[in-house]
Amino acid sequence: MRSSPLPATGSEARPRRADAERNRRALLAAARRVFERDGFVSARITDIADEAGLAHGCFYSHFPGKEEIFAAVVAEVSEEMLHPGPALTAPAGSDPVAVIEAANLAYLEAYRRNARFMALLEQVATVNDAFLRIRLLTRNARAIRRLQRAGLADPDLDPDLASLALSVMVSRSAYAAFAVGREPVDTARLAATLTRLWVNSLRLAT
Repeated sequence: MRSSPLPATGSEARPRRADAERNRRALLAAARRVFERDGFVSARITDIADEAGLAHGCFYSHFPGKEEIFAAVVAEVSEEMLHPGPALTAPAGSDPVAVIEAANLAYLEAYRRNARFMALLEQVATVNDAFLRIRLLTRNARAIRRLQRAGLADPDLDPDLASLALSVMVSRSAYAAFAVGREPVDTARLAATLTRLWVNSLRLAT
């Protein structure tokens, strides 16, 4: 009678987990390249696996389908785009205008780095895009509420609606400048302009 295979020991399991993680990372990197090259609709799972240099069956060990790996790529990009920046980490008493400008500049620079994928994301009307926007709106609404509580921003503004208007202004400006714009845009000047519009809109006491 043939004996059952012994379970992997801890030392054997660790390399397997490392290999699986490397394969997952390779699939994510390949998926991003394929999505940016072919678009979401035309991208195929076989193309992603080939781009990663992996067997097609390996794809399904990590992702059920194209929508799921697209969502995973979106999650990676959104972490870079929406990682807590100066607006969330600035100590009390910081210059609010400088904090807003630093946050706007960080967002614009991240958008510029990811412009090709962000342009694709604009074209794909999925829950992933909505999720990214909700995170951005929530972060900015919290910042506006803090400014109102400190007596620095117009107390009559609805912070959620103000966040909606200002966040869309920033994100659409980034899209126009870096995703579809034909002429180069100075990121620092754009951040300064958007910051002035923020300050004026909030009637920020400076």
